[in-house]
Amino acid sequence: MSTYKLYYFNTRGRAEVARLIFIAADQKFEDIRYEHSEWASHKNEMPLEQMPVLEVDGVKLPQSGAIARFLAKQFHLAGKDNFEQAKVDAVVDTIADAMAQFLPIRFEKDETKQLEMVKNFFANELPKHLQNLEVLAKQFGNGGSFFVGNNLTWADLLFYEVTETLLGLNKNALDNHQWLKQNRVEVEKQPRIAEYLKNRPKSQF
Repeated sequence: MSTYKLYYFNTRGRAEVARLIFIAADQKFEDIRYEHSEWASHKNEMPLEQMPVLEVDGVKLPQSGAIARFLAKQFHLAGKDNFEQAKVDAVVDTIADAMAQFLPIRFEKDETKQLEMVKNFFANELPKHLQNLEVLAKQFGNGGSFFVGNNLTWADLLFYEVTETLLGLNKNALDNHQWLKQNRVEVEKQPRIAEYLKNRPKSQF
């Protein structure tokens, strides 16, 4: 049986979807969390000197997308066949489109400019991406509350994690998207996920 170690900072960030996949699959893993002050002494241990990194049986895999896709396939959360996997990837890529617009906001140093960017993102950028996600859900979800095939996949877990951050900044971000709100509820209803969410360390991102 394989052993898994996940290396990241003590935040949700780019590792959280991998953690959620492990939890949803009821798969044991070692959740290694470094404080930022510790990172310099561990940086050269990582293949690309960055995190997250997944170690499987002693071999380290970098890149958050590669990690999540591997784990989702490994634990049957990537879609039931190749075409379902492509549908899941389409949802994931659409989520990534939204986050590509959001990420510059996080790194903006000027607070006044950052507030304007946040306002513009929620008013003008995010709604079109949310609409695109609902279009895909209607096409791929078989009338259910999950994005693809009416079964939980890592696309649902990623959407949950991303919108956890967005709702922390704007609690009304999903008010005009009832299907997406229900999708989050369905993720939270998963017993192992619910237990994890109740006990995980708090972080803004």
